[in-house]
Amino acid sequence: MRYFLLTIMFGVFLQAQDIYKVVYDLTTTKLATIENRFIKGIVTNKNHYENHLKELDVVVIIHGDAYKFFVEDPKKTVFKDDKEINKADKSLKSRLQSLAETYDVKFKMCQAGATRHKLSRENIHPFVEMVPNAVIGLIDAQNDGYAYAPVD
Repeated sequence: MRYFLLTIMFGVFLQAQDIYKVVYDLTTTKLATIENRFIKGIVTNKNHYENHLKELDVVVIIHGDAYKFFVEDPKKTVFKDDKEINKADKSLKSRLQSLAETYDVKFKMCQAGATRHKLSRENIHPFVEMVPNAVIGLIDAQNDGYAYAPVD
């Protein structure tokens, strides 16, 4: 009987744990915004909710001018002459990958825009999923209860 009550109490505790959801609409071209406002912001927000015994589920829709931050080798893309992204490439990739692996952030890139930028799937970070277009990704996330947060 005791185990039965503990099992029920544990189930109620898990259901009582709040899950908050946010979809970031990532369009920025600025490395400083990615590093200071986006990456640090997600970590700060995730930690805030965890400290209050809550969970923050994060989805990121990549489009606009943000493609360049998610390519494997910028030198093999239309971003080959972007000195800022070429300089920051390796450390930035590991930080973004850490968001995906450690903080369970789901990255989704607009396939239509990637095609317009001549980006092949092989040159996009493996932790990035493709969606048909950014609007579909945003509509799906918001209809699944994700709050909207622009990062431009």
